Amino acid sequence: MADVTLKNVSKVYGEDVVAVKDFNLDIRNEEFIVFVGPSGCGKSTTLRMIAGLEDITEGEIYIGDRKVNDVSAKDRDIAMVFQSYALYPHMTIYDNMAFSLKLSKVPKKEIEEKIKKASEILGLNEYLNRKPKNLSGGQRQRVALGRAIVRNPKVFLMDEPLSNLDAKLRVQTRTEITKLHQQLNTTFIYVTHDQTEAMTMGQRVVVMNKGVIQQVDTPQNIYHNPINQFVAGFIGSPRMNMLKGTVSQEGGQYKLAYGQKSMTLASSVGDKLRNKEIESQEVIFGFRPENCRLSKTDTGLFDVSVDQVEMLGSDNFNYVVTECGENIINRSASNEIYQPGDALSLLPDPDSIHIFDVESGEALSFSE
Repeated sequence: MADVTLKNVSKVYGEDVVAVKDFNLDIRNEEFIVFVGPSGCGKSTTLRMIAGLEDITEGEIYIGDRKVNDVSAKDRDIAMVFQSYALYPHMTIYDNMAFSLKLSKVPKKEIEEKIKKASEILGLNEYLNRKPKNLSGGQRQRVALGRAIVRNPKVFLMDEPLSNLDAKLRVQTRTEITKLHQQLNTTFIYVTHDQTEAMTMGQRVVVMNKGVIQQVDTPQNIYHNPINQFVAGFIGSPRMNMLKGTVSQEGGQYKLAYGQKSMTLASSVGDKLRNKEIESQEVIFGFRPENCRLSKTDTGLFDVSVDQVEMLGSDNFNYVVTECGENIINRSASNEIYQPGDALSLLPDPDSIHIFDVESGEALSFSE
């Protein structure tokens, strides 16, 4: 069990291809932390540097109190689970799980005890004498997890371990991994491009883009208080609606204008803008699909027409188009049914609007 600390870590390929830039992070002992971001953002490279599978260009990595920059991967006391199961097809499940222990000359009785414990945790007891070809994808992934568990590492590193599974198995296996973390009380560092996995599994989430940390926080805080336009757009499904408007101050209140209409922002939003000394300027404003409502009366910030409706059973996604030709997604209750072509009014929740700087993308409504 160990803390993991990264100080000013960078990775540059060749002369100018920067994969990770000035990465600073303290991962607490027994924490489950998730690195998330689009393909090419540097999350897997960072994980591989922690594992010792990639050299560090600059910076320092500590596992516990030990600096591991020059420590080989096999001596870092970590276990890594990859996207590929990488099981030996000619070996039984028992032998696959025992392989690394046999190489380390662990006594036979101790190997048996470790495999028994891991297989009970993962529900693999009845499969130990089978070959990998006789197991499903989800069962093979559990074997890969078991192979890591028997090593009793200080840190588990997981690089997109569920991406080869179908949707149903992904849901089941991510629940198993969360329970596994609770049982083992070990530090887990998990990499994914799937924000649903990040939001449901991580105690904290590290959002990355172009090799740079954008925000580190709990899933709830990242969702409700994104630090910039990238995080706001990446986290959330469907993504946050974002449009251009103008914010101005009138009589101590802030008003948001779009086209010929305007609305007064809630004091909770206005107070954040006041701290940034906003007077009157063009901005990007955003609101999530569940934080706006459609109406047949002319009371909203937008006049919209319904373009498409997706009925999901529990709720509906309404894709609407504003008078300026911009697209908005509204999430409504399943009993609120609209038809393509309906002319409606849409009003965002004044308390749930996010304001971003047009130039930098920084959240002007971010709460420190």
